[in-house]
Amino acid sequence: MREPLILPLVAFAAGILLDQTAPFSTREAALAALALTILALLPASAWIKRTSALLAMLFAGAFAGAWHRPGPPPEIDATSKEIVILAGCVVEPTVFGEDRAQFTLELAPGARAQVLIPTDEGGAPEENAPAPPRLSYGQRVEIEARVRRPHNFNNPGSFDYAAYLARRNIFWTASMTPNTPAKVLAGRCGWRFMAGIFALRTAALDRIDRLYPDNNYASGPVGYNSGMMQAVLIGETVKLERVWTDDFRRTGTFHALVISGVHVTVLAAVLLFLLRLVPISELSALAVTASAAWLYALVSGFSAPVVRAAGGFTLYTLARACFRRARVMNLLAAVALVYLAWDPAQIFDASFQLSFLSVAAIGALAAPLLESTATPYAKGLRGIANPDLDTHLPPRVAQFRVEVRLAAETLWLWSRLPVRWAQEFLSLSLRSLFFAFEMVVISATIQIGLALPMAEDFHRVSFTGLSANLLIVPAMNAVVPLGFAAIFTGWRWTGSLAGALLRFSARVAGWHANLEPAWRVPDPPLWLVLAFAAALIACAVLIRRRIAKWPAIAAVLGLFVLLLWQPWLHPRATGMLELTAIDVGQGDSLLLVLPRGETILVDGGGRLVYGRQRKSNLEIGEDVVSPYLWNRGIRRIDVMVATHSHQDHIGGLAALMSNFRPKELWTGANPPVELLELAHRLGIHSFEKHPTGPLELSGAILEILAPADDYAAEKVGNNDSLVFRITYGSRSFLLTGDMERGIESKLLSSGANLHADVLKVGHHGSRTSSTERFLEAVSPSVALISAGYENSFGHPHPDVLGRLSARHAAILRTDLDGLVSARTDGHALWFDLQAWQDNPQPLVVSQFGFLRSGKP
Repeated sequence: MREPLILPLVAFAAGILLDQTAPFSTREAALAALALTILALLPASAWIKRTSALLAMLFAGAFAGAWHRPGPPPEIDATSKEIVILAGCVVEPTVFGEDRAQFTLELAPGARAQVLIPTDEGGAPEENAPAPPRLSYGQRVEIEARVRRPHNFNNPGSFDYAAYLARRNIFWTASMTPNTPAKVLAGRCGWRFMAGIFALRTAALDRIDRLYPDNNYASGPVGYNSGMMQAVLIGETVKLERVWTDDFRRTGTFHALVISGVHVTVLAAVLLFLLRLVPISELSALAVTASAAWLYALVSGFSAPVVRAAGGFTLYTLARACFRRARVMNLLAAVALVYLAWDPAQIFDASFQLSFLSVAAIGALAAPLLESTATPYAKGLRGIANPDLDTHLPPRVAQFRVEVRLAAETLWLWSRLPVRWAQEFLSLSLRSLFFAFEMVVISATIQIGLALPMAEDFHRVSFTGLSANLLIVPAMNAVVPLGFAAIFTGWRWTGSLAGALLRFSARVAGWHANLEPAWRVPDPPLWLVLAFAAALIACAVLIRRRIAKWPAIAAVLGLFVLLLWQPWLHPRATGMLELTAIDVGQGDSLLLVLPRGETILVDGGGRLVYGRQRKSNLEIGEDVVSPYLWNRGIRRIDVMVATHSHQDHIGGLAALMSNFRPKELWTGANPPVELLELAHRLGIHSFEKHPTGPLELSGAILEILAPADDYAAEKVGNNDSLVFRITYGSRSFLLTGDMERGIESKLLSSGANLHADVLKVGHHGSRTSSTERFLEAVSPSVALISAGYENSFGHPHPDVLGRLSARHAAILRTDLDGLVSARTDGHALWFDLQAWQDNPQPLVVSQFGFLRSGKP
């Protein structure tokens, strides 16, 4: 094989996956790998030796997975409400955002805390608070702070944020107490080398701030240029706002914006060009460039894509030093083997997958396809005026050169242009066309090659990315060297030019985003994942061997369409009524699946924002609720409900309406104008609901209980909430939004039937709701509370929990139990709790009472 490392890489990766499904001990995996290695070295047939070697690599991968399996996390003996004194070493200096500052403190080797210093908008400290400390790497400090562990949203399909931080050895977030500065202790810690690296990083960030000071909106929002440039050039995202990058995400061009291997490639190309002007050897130039690549990796935060690119360039340099021909796929396999051996968990990282699959798509699909189509002709246009070169080229290319020269003579006869000029004009024009064709093929190949991870991780496959990449990638490739030239020299004109190209890229992305169809991709089934992966591999092999390549390409395109379309996704009649409380933190989002398969989403969660605080980059509708729905294979929602206008209920609905395009939007009183306008733009019919008679809906009976027709309020409040009861057979669910005791009292006075087996407790369990009389009327068997983990409001309130417990209601909470699902066939009730996945037996409520099974 010309790429002998590909199969060992596949075997090693398979071993890592095997260890995830059937864990090995390090001893078992090591003994198996050693025995198979010995067998591969013994005299035997070539088939046995190769098979043994691949199996040895498989168990080597299992050994790597077992060796790097994370142990129990470190502990701090304190609750999140306690103020503790932390002392340690600053391992990441202070960085300042628009409304916060942060640094990373190492409390013990391998145990770090990310320390947050809240500030007002613009980085100003809170009133009467000292200025945020500007701490540098290697300082020993002592702080007072509240400490808490990172907490995931406990839903299927959710991003494992805690594991992401743990891979950086960060196990806590700490919030410094106001008016208490950090105390700098005597002595230094850390490495002097890293102190120098972070000094360079800080100097680069400061230079960017000076080059792009906060300005008016003439060249973008305040802080846009500096925030974007710091992210693009140095990888610092503390100032980056999500709204600035949404268009890049939608058009599949986000890779051009963030720190990636492309940055290393561009900088290496520029540096190599400059070094060629100096009288040094090629190998010396490569060595200097490789060293510069590692320096950039360190200064930019040692992000995984840049480290991988620097490692790949280093291996390429070593190959050239050994006079070896560097083949793309073999080099890629070598880099992947090194990094998977160092950190096997990278195989599950989206960045790792996208980095390697994009290069693999180019090397295995685009390159051989172009070699058999456009590339030989493009190369054949060089030296078009010299017919002596024709004999050294393949016959089809030589014939093409003859035809171009004949066309040039025709152009000379028609325009009287000199023949040499006509030849060069045609050559340049055709080479430009071939180049455009190559870019389209490469872009399309990358889009198809990355379709699976894009669908699994981002539920998005871009259509406009084909043309957007053609404009944005060259522009951003120019931004990188121009931006660094501005950092090194302080020249404002180069910084201005880089900023102009960045804004040009943003406008291109915005224009394409308006054309991009609102097409999101649910999680594909396993059989489609395996079929698509197998088709890609078969296509790569057949294209390289130049046999049956067009049927293979057609098969890949067919499966690609199937991946996007998934025609089997449609509502299924299950004969069950389901209520699922999605874990959205401090907020509400409830999914109702009706017996005939129709779906109702009640609220979309959201983040509460106070005063001038910057809107969070975490979008609950897009980042939490949507992934769960896609994980279930849901593409459309029939009805969305906005119970009332508080952000913790409706903040995520805008994204959810765009992603799932419901037929109808139901609202309580005082619906937000912005939401109604968005519904109108999306063609969604909106209705403000009030009490009506029983409504038959997909096999269930739905009754609107509040707000009343004559309800009026001067401002938005909890009592605006849409309250309804849904019944199926002998079982019923009551959904209350944030209804408080005033409306509870009116419902009791109205004589409405409030009994429900499952009560969605009002206002997250606040003591302003769930009065004694109301709970007596409802008489729930199960109380479902949606609240944030260790939230600052104290929800659910102990008084409410006491009243529910006194009535022997089982209390299920999203903050402790994660996602909670209740299902009924009209007789029995079943409950599934995401936090009980170690023992997935459901809870059952039968006609004989409430039965618990699983972990208490």
